[in-house]
Amino acid sequence: MMGLNNIELAATFFALLLFLIFMRIPIGLSMLVCGLVGSWAINGSWLPVMSQMKTLVYEQFSSYSLSIVPLFLLMGQFATRGGMSAALFRAAEASLGRLKGGVAMAAIGACAAFGAICGSSLATAATMGQVALPEMKKYGYSDDLATGALAAGGTLGILIPPSIVLVIYAILAEQNIAKLFVAALVPGLLASLGYILAIAVYVRLKPQTLGDSEGRVQGETVSSGKDIFFGVLPVLAIFTVVIGGIYQGWFTPTEGAAVGAAGTGLAAFASGGLRWPSFKGALLETATSTGMIFFIILGAAVFNTFLGFSQLPQTAAAWVTSLEISPYLVLAAVLVCYLLFGCVMDSLSMILLTIPIFFPMMAALDFGLNPEEFALWFGILVLIVVEVGLITPPVGMNLFVINSMARNVPMGTTYRGVLPFITTDLIRVLVLVTFPFLTVGLVRLMF
Repeated sequence: MMGLNNIELAATFFALLLFLIFMRIPIGLSMLVCGLVGSWAINGSWLPVMSQMKTLVYEQFSSYSLSIVPLFLLMGQFATRGGMSAALFRAAEASLGRLKGGVAMAAIGACAAFGAICGSSLATAATMGQVALPEMKKYGYSDDLATGALAAGGTLGILIPPSIVLVIYAILAEQNIAKLFVAALVPGLLASLGYILAIAVYVRLKPQTLGDSEGRVQGETVSSGKDIFFGVLPVLAIFTVVIGGIYQGWFTPTEGAAVGAAGTGLAAFASGGLRWPSFKGALLETATSTGMIFFIILGAAVFNTFLGFSQLPQTAAAWVTSLEISPYLVLAAVLVCYLLFGCVMDSLSMILLTIPIFFPMMAALDFGLNPEEFALWFGILVLIVVEVGLITPPVGMNLFVINSMARNVPMGTTYRGVLPFITTDLIRVLVLVTFPFLTVGLVRLMF
């Protein structure tokens, strides 16, 4: 095609794909079209392309591991409709609400806990925003602190296990899902702690962001400890059974997702939040989200097959290893690319689009880790930077989710509010790059 060799074709179609994404063409459709046309351009005929499509769809979606996606999505839907987000926020508020900036800290804690039964960043941000934003406004928190804290807290949904994006990364990189969940625990806790510390520092540097909240929170009466405990008991039990069961080998991640979805559904029904109309709504939302995710996965599979035909990932890996530069410099460049992609793409799309290119390239470099530990460490780093991209101005997805709920808040105010949290994220990335043991140490201990 046009006298281009395979590598040039791959680069051309990759650029075309990015252009289509910028033009707001659905990313699944963009990858599907670019992959099909690119494969035709390399093979010179539609026959190999159609032969590939004949089996690709079945091979892709007959994967047992992918069944975990709708199960975790259903778990999140049941949790949302069962009022668990409100219970988690009340518990966190009772624990942290009397501290300076405590209600914002409670929002972070509730986001972390809800992310443990949801697995989606956008869903966590949207759900907790509905619960916590009115509370922070009630206590007089400034618009920048309120919206910034919730946008940042929402990103914990894709890092704290179980995480749908982690599952997709595990499938793409051919890694053990349970080990990835273990590897994400310490970085997830560091993220939550970092956000809480950011709030503590921010409200001391800018006490005006609290308005008159401090005295009002001190004067508020909270629910009894017994009410709070019974409110969050279902969440604690579900998380312990699902994650503990996976770690202990009682069941596979897919079986754990099924147990979690069933347990969350029963808890939501018992609380009165799940009845037949909301049950049907949960199934419909799960089916819609699953269809969207699976179509993106199909488009990615077709596009990645095209990249395989072009030999671009292998060529990039060979080129990088031939350079006489530090592996950490290459890693820094890759992580910066994720930050930039985060301005225009959601987390799942970034993972599906880039891992087939970046992972072989980075795996060819020497970071002093064995292949499995490198895959775990690199996956967590990527997930964290993808998470930062979700709150990076000007087009971070979580910023728009939260700002759509606070319609009277200018977007520039939300941008300012999220900057302290981005700072803590970048510090955390630097710490995890410098000390890989923080990511792989727990895996070594448990496995």
